[in-house]
Amino acid sequence: MLALPPELSASEVTRDAPIAPWTSVRVGGNAEALVRPASVDALVKVLSFAKAEGIPVTVIGGGANTLVGDLGVKGITLKLNNDYFPEEIVDTQVTVNAGSAISRIVTLMTKNQLIGAEFLAGIPGTLGGATTMNAGTKNGECMTVVDAVELATADGIGWVSNLTYRYRHTDLPKGAVVTRIRFNLRRGDMAESKAKMDADIGYRKRTQPLSQPNFGSVFTNPPGHFAGALIEKVNLKGHRLGNAQISTLHANWIVNLGNAKAADVTGLMNEAKRRVLETTGVTLTPEVKWVGEFAPDSASGG
Repeated sequence: MLALPPELSASEVTRDAPIAPWTSVRVGGNAEALVRPASVDALVKVLSFAKAEGIPVTVIGGGANTLVGDLGVKGITLKLNNDYFPEEIVDTQVTVNAGSAISRIVTLMTKNQLIGAEFLAGIPGTLGGATTMNAGTKNGECMTVVDAVELATADGIGWVSNLTYRYRHTDLPKGAVVTRIRFNLRRGDMAESKAKMDADIGYRKRTQPLSQPNFGSVFTNPPGHFAGALIEKVNLKGHRLGNAQISTLHANWIVNLGNAKAADVTGLMNEAKRRVLETTGVTLTPEVKWVGEFAPDSASGG
């Protein structure tokens, strides 16, 4: 049996825990040990113990951009709470827990008459995940409004600023877990801010299969191209494998029609990559985060 820090309570640990319900696409095997630390001190102890024992650690945020392998996740799978620290609002700076939903920063922004993070409205997942993958839309990216990030490591916690980032990725120290994020917002026209968010959310509802289990955009947009348009060009829109389907609404989204397997999803990803490369010469790069162990015949999709 996997060894865990003796300080953890029974309520903080679930062994052989289903992970699919914690992801937005609802597929994947079980976690060897799902750990939900009750405090940041407990989180640091878990990270320190795992480092000393050589135990792999996987962080599951809101699971909105996550594909879990059918063979499950070995080691410790961490799920953070959203109440480790009180939220702080000082003038135009807003500090929130990494385990909070992305919608929380939008709520606090609006409540405190601030603007600047409208592009995050409607994006699923947690703020820790949004920071880690520099989530965003064509209208903006998360890290452009982040002042500093608090990180937990095996050695403790501390704030870090001036992190480097790029399209759908933030360069975090290896093994670090985001615990809080401080956003730099600003004063401005609240009516215009609301109009932007309403327009963005309306566009999402019209063009994305939000009513079906999915993990958002499957591939990043290659330079000069849109992944969805490329996949549609090779006639894969609506293509189905098992109970997974390339959405009939947006070809860069894969939906779970019910009890889909990770192998179904990776099969569709592999087919899309193959056909797009053969037809257009463009290589598609997955945006989704692969977690855990996949069947050998599905491993080439990541």
